Amino acid sequence: MTLRNISPGVWFILPTMLLLAALIVYPMLSTAELSVTDANGAFSGMRNFNVAISAPSTRLILFNTAYYVIGSVVFQLLLGILAGILLNQHFAGRSLVRSLMLIPWVVPGIVAAMTWAWMFHTDYGIINYMLMQVGIISEPIGWLTNPNTVMPALIAVNAWKMFPFVAVMVLAGLQSVPEELYEAVRVDGASFWHEIWHIMLPQLRPVLVSITLLLTIWALDGITIIYSITGGGPANRSMIFPIQIYVQAFEYFEFNRAAALSVLYFLFISVIIVLYMRVFAAQEKD
Repeated sequence: MTLRNISPGVWFILPTMLLLAALIVYPMLSTAELSVTDANGAFSGMRNFNVAISAPSTRLILFNTAYYVIGSVVFQLLLGILAGILLNQHFAGRSLVRSLMLIPWVVPGIVAAMTWAWMFHTDYGIINYMLMQVGIISEPIGWLTNPNTVMPALIAVNAWKMFPFVAVMVLAGLQSVPEELYEAVRVDGASFWHEIWHIMLPQLRPVLVSITLLLTIWALDGITIIYSITGGGPANRSMIFPIQIYVQAFEYFEFNRAAALSVLYFLFISVIIVLYMRVFAAQEKD
């Protein structure tokens, strides 16, 4: 086959494929190579993986990652669905509220992280001040220094940051729901909650499936909020895999072990995504 016989579509897509190969395929192959070699470049087999898996902190980091991802996605969905349904109703100032609701989403992650870090500050934070003023707490709480409260606080920040995205997608989905469906259930005497449960949520199911997958991927890849606020502390109680990989590579300069962790994390994410897609594909068939 000569160059003249190659389809024009191949020539159009070739630059993109070369760019993807340079930016994605090559780094992945290089990481895989690093994971099975030592610092001198000699083949070390599965030793880096064994060290990474047997490390005492690995189990805690795995739990923290699952805790952070599940907590973030659940609250992002709950807040986003409620906000989307609210913004779909007719009330005065709806356009203004829709615009203001986007502020958390458009604020840069590092700016949001630094702002919330000050708000959660034990001595000077406005959250402790407000809770003490209304009598909910009697003394300041170390939200970011207490191992029992640091992860819920970070989940709250992440949920605040991303729920507007869910709300926008839910609102877009609700705009496509035929008005006849609402009129039909209202004739039968259905309440507003019946409309939500039997009309809105079933119609939003395809949208929510896609949103959940995106939120899960973003949460698994999230590093800005946690690293900027706590750096993984205290005592690794907010350490998740992406931060551990970064610390292992660029603070301890153990690139081979960091590469092994990256490969393990890639496999972990791949399994979650495949299981997620299979479960919802089976539900769609039913």
